[in-house]
Parts: sequence; structure tokens; C-alpha cells
Amino acid sequence: MKTDIHPTLFDTKVHCNGCNIEFTTRATVPEITVEICSNCHPFYTGKQKLVDTAGRVEKFEARRKAAEAKKAATLKAADVKAKGESEKARTNDPEMEEIAEELETKTIDEPAEIDASNPDAKAEIDAEETDTKPEADSTES
Repeated sequence: MKTDIHPTLFDTKVHCNGCNIEFTTRATVPEITVEICSNCHPFYTGKQKLVDTAGRVEKFEARRKAAEAKKAATLKAADVKAKGESEKARTNDPEMEEIAEELETKTIDEPAEIDASNPDAKAEIDAEETDTKPEADSTES
């Protein structure tokens, strides 16, 4: 049998970062650091525990908050831009301003104004009203 082929075994100190417990075992290295051990692993304990390695949860939360803030700022900027363009178009075009003022003052429930000097306009409105009503007399013979 060959001699000196086996590695050297040490009394190894194991440190768990999850629960800060140290224990000793035998291994080929003098020290071991683990993220999670059997004392704090959910499989063995039956409890769910959030193990944060190197601040990953905080990094994720920070990225999520930054993305939400950026989205809110973008939406606000788009609203301001749209409002500015609307006001610009309104002030540059007098016809648009008249239409906007008319829309602000009138409601949909008001009846349409009929020009008394134009008999054709009154005839058109009367024709529209009769077209929408069902004709009961036309089917009788």
C-alpha cells in the first residue's frame, strides 16, 4: 500500500453566517464559513427564515423603489408635456380657443340651436327626428 497519499485531517472550526454559531468537525481545511447550517435551515427547523446574503434583499428593494420613482417621474413629465402642448395649441390657434371655451360652457344635454333664418336647417333636424322614430303606419294595409 502507498504511503502519504491521504490528505491531512484537521479539527475544523465551522462558522455559520445565518445563525452565527460555531462548531467543530474534522475536514481537510482548518476553517469553513457557511451561509446556512442545519441549525438554521428551514428544512431542518420547520421555520421559514429569510437569509440575506450580502444585502441582496436591500439591493432588490432599492432597485424596485428606484424603478417606481422613475416610472412616476416619467408619467408626471408626460402629463406636464401634454398639458403644455394643449395650452400651446390652444393659444396659437384662435379657432381652437373658441372651441375649447364653447366646450367648457355648454353641456351635452342642451338642445341644439336652430338658425331661424335658414329653413333648410330646421327641415334637416325634423327629418332626423322622424328617422329615429319607428313607423307603425307604413306596415298597415
